[in-house]
Amino acid sequence: MKITSFNTLIITPKADETIALFEALGFERKHTTESDTDVTAYTSVRMKNADGFHVDITENARVPQTMTAIRMNVDNFDEAYELLKARGFVNTKGDTIADNGSSRAAMMMSPSGFGISLIQHIRKEG
Repeated sequence: MKITSFNTLIITPKADETIALFEALGFERKHTTESDTDVTAYTSVRMKNADGFHVDITENARVPQTMTAIRMNVDNFDEAYELLKARGFVNTKGDTIADNGSSRAAMMMSPSGFGISLIQHIRKEG
């Protein structure tokens, strides 16, 4: 398993203020992802600064307060998922893996309460 990106993920019920803060610090919006399913309902903004640092800001009305996690993209979701589970992490959605055809993802929580948003982007051949 290879980690392809590793950066801060801020999950908040109100993203506008946090996005504005990072824009003031020199970060620019790179792209926005939205999901509105029973498993996941969120809007996520990926930001990057001139030095190449990334931060993801996700608005999720289900979280009662802002929390910080790590977004970890990998090249092999199943291997990474089992590695984290073997170290005591649990999937916050039980056994449910979000799969939209272009990515697979799960929010994994450590025994100490720290979250890792585990993601594999599926690259289509062709």
